Amino acid sequence: MLWSTIILILSLAAFAAIHSFLASLPFKRFLMRVLGPRADELFMPAYSLIAVITILPVIYLLYRYPGPTLYIVPSPWRWLMVGGQLTAALVAPRALLDAPHRFRIRKQLARSGTQEAGKLEIKGIYRWVRDPFLLSGLVIIWLTPFMTVNLLFIYILTSIYLYLGSLHWETRLVAQFGDEYREYRKSVHRIIPWRGRY
Repeated sequence: MLWSTIILILSLAAFAAIHSFLASLPFKRFLMRVLGPRADELFMPAYSLIAVITILPVIYLLYRYPGPTLYIVPSPWRWLMVGGQLTAALVAPRALLDAPHRFRIRKQLARSGTQEAGKLEIKGIYRWVRDPFLLSGLVIIWLTPFMTVNLLFIYILTSIYLYLGSLHWETRLVAQFGDEYREYRKSVHRIIPWRGRY
């Protein structure tokens, strides 16, 4: 069992390394030099496709080597958990629609206060939670109605990776929007949906 856990962790680490490199600002600067304005149109579909492809080995290994079962949630509670997962799965597309300006490469590379960086627009789901992707990711994984040893290891590491990624993303948003984002951060929680003062 130990070797299967180690292989799973290495597979997840490989996914995280590829995912982080493709999301990095140096790589995005390279894309802008090579592709110009088309980089904004092509990046998100290509990035999402690569993310799916690179996570498939982890999913396959979890399927083949789940490890000992820790628990299985009985009905009807399992269906409530699945319902929560499906609801959380709708959050990510909603977040993209509510703040498309946050995901444009040219804006991410712009300096705070410049016309290219633009203004921070807070609407939709961002009125209640600062990082809806972190929220939806954590809900989806931890509401899984069964748990095995290897799945638990992967979920713990994934949660840490998602949280660190959220911290990194916020650093970028502060660089892009400056004091606007700092004020917003005081009013809206990172993970727990709460309207706060915003």
